[in-house]
Amino acid sequence: MEKRLHLSEEAARCLLCAEAPCSKASHSGDPARALRAIRFDNIAVAGRWLSPCSEADLAAAEAACIHYDRPLRLREIARLLPAAVPVTELPSLEVEFCGLRCENPFFLASSAICTNYEMVAAALEAGWAGVFYKTICLQEINEVSPRFDAVHDARRGFAGFRNMEQLSENPAEEDFDILHRLKQNYPSKIIVASVMGSTEEEWIDLAKRAEAAGVDAVELNFSCPQMRMAGMGSDVGQSAELVAFYTSFVRNAVSIPVIPKMTPNIESMTKVAMAAYFSGAAGISAINTIKSVTMGGEVSDKMTISGYSGRAVKPVALRFILEMAKNPVMKNLQLSGIGGVETWRDALEFIQLGCRNVQVCTAVMQFGYRIIDDLTSGLQHFMAGQGIERLEDLVGTKLDCFVRPADLDRNTMVFPVIDRDVCIGCGRCYISCRDGGHQAIAFGEDRQPRILGAKCVGCHLCRLVCPTGAIGVAKRIPKKRAA
Repeated sequence: MEKRLHLSEEAARCLLCAEAPCSKASHSGDPARALRAIRFDNIAVAGRWLSPCSEADLAAAEAACIHYDRPLRLREIARLLPAAVPVTELPSLEVEFCGLRCENPFFLASSAICTNYEMVAAALEAGWAGVFYKTICLQEINEVSPRFDAVHDARRGFAGFRNMEQLSENPAEEDFDILHRLKQNYPSKIIVASVMGSTEEEWIDLAKRAEAAGVDAVELNFSCPQMRMAGMGSDVGQSAELVAFYTSFVRNAVSIPVIPKMTPNIESMTKVAMAAYFSGAAGISAINTIKSVTMGGEVSDKMTISGYSGRAVKPVALRFILEMAKNPVMKNLQLSGIGGVETWRDALEFIQLGCRNVQVCTAVMQFGYRIIDDLTSGLQHFMAGQGIERLEDLVGTKLDCFVRPADLDRNTMVFPVIDRDVCIGCGRCYISCRDGGHQAIAFGEDRQPRILGAKCVGCHLCRLVCPTGAIGVAKRIPKKRAA
C-alpha cells in the first residue's frame, strides 16, 4: 500500500507535458510515458518505459524536468516500480453496439474535442474506436468567450468542468462532408453523426443527410443544457412525448441505428428512455452535462447556467445508467455511458452496469487523445488478470450487486483498522471524526490515533479522509457484539 501510494502521489505531480523534456533528455526508455501510465492507474505496466533507462538517463531526465516546484524524482520512482510486466497476448476489446462491431469500447463524445476532420482523424489514428461527432444543426451558432470554467482539485486537475459550448459552428454541409470523408478513410471505425433539430422536418432532414454521408448511426441530441434557443436540447429531453415523436420520425426516415442522447436534468430518465425505446431507438447515450452555475471570475462579472461535467458527475451518470439497465421492459436496449470517464476503472464501472461503450470528453480536453493508450491497456490487463477473454463477458456483471437502500444489511458493522506502519500521525481522522462523525477516535501527545470501539459506528469517514491510506477494514461482525 505504501509503495503504490508514493508512486501515485509523485506521478500526480507530473505536468503531462507536450513533447516532454524528460523523455527527450533520456537516451533510452520514456519517462514521461511511464509517469502517464502511473497517473492513469497502470502502475503494473509503467516499468516498461522506465526499466530501459540507465541511472545517467534518469538523472538527465530529472534535470530536464520543467516542473514549477521541483523535478519529479524519477530515479526513486524507477526503484519503487514493480518489475515490468512481460508483453504477452492480451484479450481483445472488441464489442458489439447496436449491431456495429467496435474495436474497443472507447469513443469521443459529441463536443469540442471532435469539431473537424483533422481532430477526429488524429483521434482515430491514436486508437479510439469511433466518434460521436459534434452535434450538427441548421441554426446559426454564435458562441461566447470564454465559454469554459473549471472546479480544480489539489493537483490543478478538473474535479468538475463547466462549459457554455453549444453545437457545431460549421455549416451543416461542411460537417456532413467531413463525416463522409472520415468514413471513407477510416472504414473500420464507427462514425456517428449527432444531430439536433427544432422541428419534425429538421430532425428528418438532418438524419437523412447523415445517412447519405455514410455514417454508421445517428445520435439525437435531446440533452444540451445551454441552448440559447428555446425548444431544443434538454427542453426536448425532459418531455417523453417529444422524445417519442422525434425518435419515431427519425427512425422511420433512416435505416441506420438511432441513438437518443438523454439529459440528466430530470427526476427520472426511465420514462423518457422508454418513450425512445418504444419509438424504435436502438440504444441510448447518457448522460449529457448537468445544469450548473458558471461564475464569471477574472474574465467577466456575469454568471449564467451552463453544463457541468468531469469526474464529479460520474456517480450521477452511473445512477441513470443503472436505472435504465435494471428496467426489465428495456432489457434489449443498448447503452452508451458518458460522464466522468478518465481512467479504465471509470470505464469498467459503466461497462459492468451494462454499457457496451463509453464516451469521453472532459478527460480528453485535459490530457489529449493520448489517454486512449492507458484506457485500452488498463482494461486489457484487468481482463487478463481476471481470466476474461471477451469484453462482452463484462457487460452488466455488477447489476445483480445493486439493491434498494431498504434491503441493505443493517444488523452488522465493519470497524476501521489503523495500520501503524503507514500512519504518519497527522490526525486528520481524529479531526473528521470529532467534528463530523461520532467522536470515536482518541488522539494524544504520542500522535497515535486510536479507535474507540464503544463509540465507533463503522461509518468509515476516517478511512476516506486519511491521506496515506493507513486505515483499512476489519471483518464484518454483528452489531450486538460490537458493543
